[in-house]
Amino acid sequence: MLVSLSISNFRSFLQEETFSLVASKRLAATHPNHLVPIPNSDEFVLRTAVIYGANGAGKSNLFRALRYVRLVALRPNQKNHGSRRERFDFSEEGSLPSTFDVQFIANQKLYRFGFSCDDTKITEEWLAEVIGSRERVLYERVTHADGRVEIEAGELEKINKKISALVTIGGPQNQSFLSTINATLESEDFGDELSEIINWFVKELNLIAPNQVYAPLAHELVEDSKFLNFAGAFLKSSATGIDHLVTHKKEISEEELKSMVPSEVWNKFIESTSDAEEGEMGLMRMPSGDSLIIEKTGKNHFYKIAVRAAHRTAEGEFSQLDLKEESDGTRRLLDLIPALHYLGNNNGVYFIDEIDRSMHPMLVWKLIEYFLNSCAKSSGQLIVTTHESTLLDLDLLRRDEIWFVEKDRDLETRIYSLMDFKVRTDLDIRKNYLNGRFGAIPFLGNFSKLLGPLDSHDYAQ
Repeated sequence: MLVSLSISNFRSFLQEETFSLVASKRLAATHPNHLVPIPNSDEFVLRTAVIYGANGAGKSNLFRALRYVRLVALRPNQKNHGSRRERFDFSEEGSLPSTFDVQFIANQKLYRFGFSCDDTKITEEWLAEVIGSRERVLYERVTHADGRVEIEAGELEKINKKISALVTIGGPQNQSFLSTINATLESEDFGDELSEIINWFVKELNLIAPNQVYAPLAHELVEDSKFLNFAGAFLKSSATGIDHLVTHKKEISEEELKSMVPSEVWNKFIESTSDAEEGEMGLMRMPSGDSLIIEKTGKNHFYKIAVRAAHRTAEGEFSQLDLKEESDGTRRLLDLIPALHYLGNNNGVYFIDEIDRSMHPMLVWKLIEYFLNSCAKSSGQLIVTTHESTLLDLDLLRRDEIWFVEKDRDLETRIYSLMDFKVRTDLDIRKNYLNGRFGAIPFLGNFSKLLGPLDSHDYAQ
């Protein structure tokens, strides 16, 4: 689970801002099923957070900051490509280092990973287990002015000689030491603790952009009957007009597969799967919603998976449509359904940017409600950015689960919680938000001035 994220000098964030999911002790009796204990602590982390703000205020930059942290944690950088940071552009202070610090729970332990960087290099980096008020440092890294990377990692050097050798070498200055470990060593050489930490970034942290599609969707629908039934039932309950989903998997020849996609797409597809190991597969999602698969075996096998939406006609028969024939909102919902299905059974984190994109307000509300009801026995976590004000409902959410972002006069994004305001428990939060009491809404100009004066022929018409 994500516990907190602190950012400075990234896109619209200049001064350090912290997005914290630590539950307020003042709300101990409010929605207790929304809480998960933080290890070695008397505090709790929240299962969900909903983030509001006007267009351009910086909601999505919070999402992008976490995506950048994951990128730095996992991926090596090419030489001379710099740190790939996106600094604050509206002040000379943007030339100063950017800093990121994330706290998260993995395998029932609280960890803290962070780094500072300038345009060319990671200047500092740290990884530690947080145990109450103290920290057990796994490693600390600094990059000196001459480009030399120095690592202090007494805890890591105990794991094996390969990690100890990497500590001595230090790695490239423009990538994190964690990504150097991930890219250089085999997973069996990580040791149990590092494996859990890297796995959190790889598998448990799921970041869903507004127009992102869930690539493995068709494959998982055809291979997992429980997921297929769940997806169909959820779409039916959501008044999409779909009764159920139908899947079909067919093996095809390489020539058939090549004929279905443009040559440049085919070349990228083959290139992306060239390093796959025996038993792994490459997936390509088509605009129709179908998927194409290369299964890496002694002899490659190629498959097409078709997904159709079945609608019940007035005569009681079923008519099937390609997913591309469904509405944008239905397709968006189908790409979010895996989060609801898997969060109920594991400890993943799903951060969805613009969850309300193309979806009806009532459906967004029900989606959040379903998540909170289904994850009571797991440590799943759902974080969303939205404009949908119907979620401002204290019967659905706690006050510390409602967040706002707003830009100040210096064009810097500020993050704050509903907990920063004194509100009665019976207050209409939605009405007060729309009236501007909590900020984080657009202050619109007079659009009528854009029309200009009407000419005489306009009146005649």
